Amino acid sequence: MTAHSESELAFLSIEQAARLLRRREISPLDLVEASLARIERWNSSLYAFLTVLAESARRQAKTAEREIHRGRARGPLHGIPISLKDNFWTRGIRTTAGSKILADFVPEADSDVAEKLARAGAILLGKTNMHEFAYGITGENPHYGSSRNPWARDRITGGSSGGSAAAVGTGMGFASVGTDTGGSIRIPSALCGIVGLKPTFGLVGTAGVVTLGISFDHAGPIARSVTDACILLEAIAGKYPRGQTRPDHRKLRKSLPRRFRIGVPKEFFFERLDNEVRRLVEAAAKNFESLGARIEEVSLPRLTGAIDQASQLVIAEINDYHESQGYYPARAAEYGDDVRGHLEMGHKLLAVDYLRALPKRRQIVEDFQAAFEEVDVILAPTSPIPAPRVGARTVHAPGEGDNIVRAELLRLTRPANQTGFPAISIPCGFTREGLPVGLQLMGPRWGEARLLAIALAYEEATEWHKGHPEFLASS
Repeated sequence: MTAHSESELAFLSIEQAARLLRRREISPLDLVEASLARIERWNSSLYAFLTVLAESARRQAKTAEREIHRGRARGPLHGIPISLKDNFWTRGIRTTAGSKILADFVPEADSDVAEKLARAGAILLGKTNMHEFAYGITGENPHYGSSRNPWARDRITGGSSGGSAAAVGTGMGFASVGTDTGGSIRIPSALCGIVGLKPTFGLVGTAGVVTLGISFDHAGPIARSVTDACILLEAIAGKYPRGQTRPDHRKLRKSLPRRFRIGVPKEFFFERLDNEVRRLVEAAAKNFESLGARIEEVSLPRLTGAIDQASQLVIAEINDYHESQGYYPARAAEYGDDVRGHLEMGHKLLAVDYLRALPKRRQIVEDFQAAFEEVDVILAPTSPIPAPRVGARTVHAPGEGDNIVRAELLRLTRPANQTGFPAISIPCGFTREGLPVGLQLMGPRWGEARLLAIALAYEEATEWHKGHPEFLASS
């Protein structure tokens, strides 16, 4: 086999690694050992993993090598080391959901996602850190330690899939699967400089995921490139309705139309942005024009007035789950302060608030559907601000003064959860302090194939996704 350094192996794309595995130039065990070496070196400072499955991963690697050599390769994920956010059930492996309440919970069955990944031949390295019960957006965890941003370790990863983003961004595995109820895949991906895809609601099964909001929960890929995210989606996605195009990573380049339309919203998404975020996202829009896109202004007239009220729905669903499981208020003392505080507020939600929120959600869906009659995708920032410092409770919101960190980070991602439409975050540059900024592209329901093709066109025309945190080179 050809000799490769640990760093060379760790930062191969899934597509590259799969090709080298087929040629027997590397082995699955090489990939596992490279990933485990990086986990050993940096997990204690980044708090990316809660559970590391070193010996299990080595056994899986040896099995995968035998199968591949016998001509029984299952696809591009066969022999590739990945991780799972720790709210996905894994048979015989503890699943904490980042909580004290589930610290000793060991499921007797796999989640739908874990089962499909195993069927695809992926190797599970371990379970990643997360905001407690996925009910938070910073990635800070009082029970297991707070995930740290690899680009600046005094900054948050974002959440709730923060451990997954830290792991993928530093080569501690080739990809991960996270969950997204209000932005929990896209926000940490944006703040950590990688790719995160929230698919159409229901496309990826959430059976066996510790619930947050049942009609808002999505599961999806966190990866270092658009193609890798597509490969992961192919493995975990369910069926598409008849007439809809299933994404295929081998066809993304060919599926991009010569002319495509990108919508820039005139309301909501470009209000109160950090100046550097605005500059980089507007530059990305101009880059798309050079790729053949027609940039058009679109209107989402009711979004500003509807989004906050519609969000009462997910609050009600979260409280319903925790109360029905007997966790809250019976075990309130076992929650961290922030999650307990949110549950206390949700417990006071009135039925009339819930009923008034239902038509607001429908309005948001209708406005997006109307916009997608005019354009292929809608372009916006993923987060209005770069990563705040760990422990910060407020952040400066341009044009508004200080605002709560949680409210600022969630502001631009919640609409795609309200609608259930797919949305992807891809890197679009760095601030002067070296913090990543994410570009969000949103598409119509079941529109992942075109959404990914458009995202890939931008990725291949830029270099942003190729950078790695400086401390990796110096360690």
